[in-house]
Amino acid sequence: MTRIVSRSVSPRTSWVLEQAGIPPLLARLYAARGIRSREEVDTQLEGLLPPDQLKGIASAATLLADALSQQQRLLIVADYDCDGATACAVGLRALRSFGARVDYLVPNRFETGYGLSPEVVRLAADHAGGKPDLIITVDNGIASIEGVAEASRLGMTTLITDHHLPGDQLPAAAAIVNPNQPGCTFPSKAMAGVGVMFYVMLALRAELRRRGWFGPARREPNLAALLDLVALGTVADVVALDRNNRILVAQGLARIREGRMQPGLAALFRMAGRDPARAGTFDLGFALGPRLNAAGRLADMSLGIECLATDDEARAMNIVQELDAFNRERREIESTMREDAEILLDGLDAEERASLTLFDPAWHQGVIGILAGRVKEKFHRPTFAFARGQEGELKGSGRSIPGLHLRDALDQVSKRHPDLLLRFGGHAAAAGLTLREADLARFEAAFEEAAQGLLAPSDRQRTLETDGPLESGYFSLESARLIQQAVWGQGFPQPLFSDRFEVESQRLLKEKHLKLTLRKGGSRIDAIWFNACATTGTQVEAAFRLDINEYGGRQSVQLIVEHCVTV
Repeated sequence: MTRIVSRSVSPRTSWVLEQAGIPPLLARLYAARGIRSREEVDTQLEGLLPPDQLKGIASAATLLADALSQQQRLLIVADYDCDGATACAVGLRALRSFGARVDYLVPNRFETGYGLSPEVVRLAADHAGGKPDLIITVDNGIASIEGVAEASRLGMTTLITDHHLPGDQLPAAAAIVNPNQPGCTFPSKAMAGVGVMFYVMLALRAELRRRGWFGPARREPNLAALLDLVALGTVADVVALDRNNRILVAQGLARIREGRMQPGLAALFRMAGRDPARAGTFDLGFALGPRLNAAGRLADMSLGIECLATDDEARAMNIVQELDAFNRERREIESTMREDAEILLDGLDAEERASLTLFDPAWHQGVIGILAGRVKEKFHRPTFAFARGQEGELKGSGRSIPGLHLRDALDQVSKRHPDLLLRFGGHAAAAGLTLREADLARFEAAFEEAAQGLLAPSDRQRTLETDGPLESGYFSLESARLIQQAVWGQGFPQPLFSDRFEVESQRLLKEKHLKLTLRKGGSRIDAIWFNACATTGTQVEAAFRLDINEYGGRQSVQLIVEHCVTV
């Protein structure tokens, strides 16, 4: 059962925003999201938080500047998702523009696992470009205690840039930059890994500027040219879009809309059939991000990093074609796994449970996170999906619902059952773990126990928060474009409206999408409900997004139905 509720809006706050020059529709939407002044939605670069508030960033800048002046070999060790790939590309592009000798290494999901492990450090020491003097982690490393120790043993210095939550102990790196490390007062705790790396590059440029590094022979680079990558990684990693992140994303989107982007992003837009001039967060999160992530899920994220790091437009397009093929394969694998999951869940009363744990020996390790997310969405329960990893082990990927912090839940399981989890980590909404296959039943029981204790009964009911009815005058292309141009995402949700309609006509497309013509008063509106699989009644209550449909070169308003019930 899904409960639809409307966000509360202060009429006075909405009025204040209107008086400050914000269009009335956006003023209402912003007020419902806690915005109180125009300054809070100002996305000029001058509004970014200063880098010097990040703990460890001065040490990191000094370390890197010394390495550049001594012409040391640098090696970036990246994560194998979109955030890691964009963070790596930001580092490569910025450091090369500073004159650094820098290369990268990305762990293989299936062979070496996540992060700067001792095995990855040994691979780094044998790197084809020569043993690095300095290893720089991006989007990982905060939990790599053994890996940093191994690097030190082998004579390599380590700089960690990460955003994940730290454990009880920090690695003994030469410098750590992570807004979530103890003692860091940086206000934006939600920065993605790519945002952290961008800030480190800003601090490094400032340090090099102080040292007189730039001049006629070496021009100072404009790091704002990398904001398209920062925007993509930030949106794709589904971090909360606080004001600082909204500035980074808005500035990146502005460059993309003007056609000022890396060749790899331009190629991704072309392959996805999306118009960069009208780019929004939806394009980054659902069209470009999945194509990049597919490389890390099924093969090697080096392909994605090369796409973002190359300046050769033809090479970028060739790589994107490979990425698109991986993404199509990923969708096929996911479809099969979803069918398997439905069989496993058949007859299970999810209402009686606080969590779901799924495993099939044939499941693909790179796709279990997507599967967990799909099952979580369908049943509104924290879900872990498992696949076989190394011999005798299972790799698990989990997705959670509001009310249960997934990493905290795993921490509780680990403390109650010290021998159960071999490794774990993550965020509030997503986490990963490794355990012995023989311990799967124990984990399912332990996780269910933790979820039962942490989830209140009200948390188990799906609540769809909307912006209430949309006045008939706003069912327009102008309003749809206004919404599309703004920055929405995790923690600053895209507008979702709800209202009652008469259904004038309806038909199934491809046996899985419901095409509707709705009427509200004197207005007739086209709508589509993806993956509906069944028709509805003549009077409905629908939650919907305002969208633009393009067909035959013409644009028209269309509603994207997210939830619909007959009334």
